[in-house]
Amino acid sequence: MYEHVADRSLTVEDCTFEVQERATSSGFDRATTTVSLSGDGETGRGEDVTYTNEAHHALADHNIDLSGTYTLDAFSDALDDADLWPEPPDEERFRHYRRWGFESAALDLALKQDDTDLGTAVGHEYDPVEFVVSTRLSDPERDEPPTTDRLDDLLAIHDDLGFKLDPTPEWDEAFVASLSTYDVRVLDLKGLYDTEGVEVTVDADFYRRVVDGLPDALIEDPGLTDETRPVFDDREARITWDVPITGVESIEELPFEPIWLNMKPSRCGTVESVLETIAYCAEEDIRLYGGGQFELGVGRDHIQALASLYYPDSPNDVAPGGYNDPDPSSDVPDTPLSPPSDPRGIGTGFE
Repeated sequence: MYEHVADRSLTVEDCTFEVQERATSSGFDRATTTVSLSGDGETGRGEDVTYTNEAHHALADHNIDLSGTYTLDAFSDALDDADLWPEPPDEERFRHYRRWGFESAALDLALKQDDTDLGTAVGHEYDPVEFVVSTRLSDPERDEPPTTDRLDDLLAIHDDLGFKLDPTPEWDEAFVASLSTYDVRVLDLKGLYDTEGVEVTVDADFYRRVVDGLPDALIEDPGLTDETRPVFDDREARITWDVPITGVESIEELPFEPIWLNMKPSRCGTVESVLETIAYCAEEDIRLYGGGQFELGVGRDHIQALASLYYPDSPNDVAPGGYNDPDPSSDVPDTPLSPPSDPRGIGTGFE
């Protein structure tokens, strides 16, 4: 698939950055950076979704000279030697997040300078995008029991929403049973994170409660140990992975062949890796659903565009950004999102 775009030319005359910040429903203030590459009267944009807010402000004051004429593949090679980090990142995975901001901006620019769009370039149609809404039901900073209040508030806006939820050990059997009346598509156990405030306890009893209590939901990123592995015996088809997926090689290293994977382009870093991973999964009959990183700008359009082209009917965690607000407005779009009528670049304007 990468061959469809690798040799497309782009001319870069200027590189600029814009930081945006917003409070989220998960209780933290999110900052991201829009990376803009301009040339020949066009501007391509990408979004750096690094989770350290200070790193975005440091980048905004940083000068990176990427001017020149390239193929997309040559531009990617040039990024190998570019100084993208004024200060080293707090976590190594953030290098991929920032790299995707530049790579997606370059792809967007190359397509626009060729007066085309990604769907046309790779020979796929933009289809309506199904999405689920991702949320937590308890605040890890507060000693309060989980509630379904947020789900009810969202369903008051659109009554057909499905959900991706972040279980916590506080979910007792009664609370899990109360969720059976909601359309829960994915349960993110977050068992592979080691970031403070994000990680969730890896516990067999906790896992069994949610896996047994919500039997139709996919189970994302369980921490597999000698104690928890038996919970998933004969249920491997429900397990899906997010954090480990950084390209084709990472899929081949999983403990067993997956049926489902969460596709986050920022985890792969490069356009080549993203498109090769999607192609590999198509060949191996691995189903994909799109994943989000609390994007605040064009990165949200980009994950919606990839979902539209390659996995539109999946439980895509690509809901419009308004759903991440502490209090979503009543005019947030319903699922499915309609594709743009006249796409350019990677594709924007899903609504």
